[in-house]
Amino acid sequence: MTSPADVPHLTPNQINALVVLMVEARRLTNTELNELAGFTLTGKDNKKLVDLGLVETDRTTRPFAHELTEEGWRVVRHLHLSTPPKSGRSTTRSLFVVLSNLHRSLDRLRVSHGDFFKQTDATAPATGAPRQEAPATATVTATDVEALVRTAYRELATAPGAWVSLADVRDRLADTDRSSLDAVLRTMVGREDVRIIPVANTKSLTARDRAAAVRIGNEDNHALAIGPT
Repeated sequence: MTSPADVPHLTPNQINALVVLMVEARRLTNTELNELAGFTLTGKDNKKLVDLGLVETDRTTRPFAHELTEEGWRVVRHLHLSTPPKSGRSTTRSLFVVLSNLHRSLDRLRVSHGDFFKQTDATAPATGAPRQEAPATATVTATDVEALVRTAYRELATAPGAWVSLADVRDRLADTDRSSLDAVLRTMVGREDVRIIPVANTKSLTARDRAAAVRIGNEDNHALAIGPT
């Protein structure tokens, strides 16, 4: 479990930048930050977040563009565990209350922060990897979803039976309802050609891996392998 010691000391401006980047869940230029939240990420605030590995800043463009790293996602998810900076006063303290309640609600719903805030296809910038979309029918069946999982696996695996992360599978199936996908994965683990396992070295797991895990039995599972048929 993350402790307050795992969350670095940050100024109110640095906290605000992390939160805005989280809720937008995409790369933002300084112009967009200013339009959305009334500030830009520059100078010492930008340098500290980059040095801590929380934000990746593209300085090859003007204006600069910023995006959360995996570590940035982890920290912003657990900001509420740390003590709000005294210089932040009531506004920052109120933000910590919101973050705490958000974390509790998403944990109860078993929805990751990334899934909750992800951009829809209508608003998200285009990405390089194609997504497998659920069939455009009124009802998507378990058979449909399993077919999508198998297709995504074939595109990701280096060979039949090779391990792929559930995080990568979920990225390919971002438009598939999570509860339906989880139900199908729990069913598929009973198939003769399918294995779904936890990662033994939990220290190697990223926040993305943990958020993508599927609960089977009494443990979280992170990797999928489908053998030849």
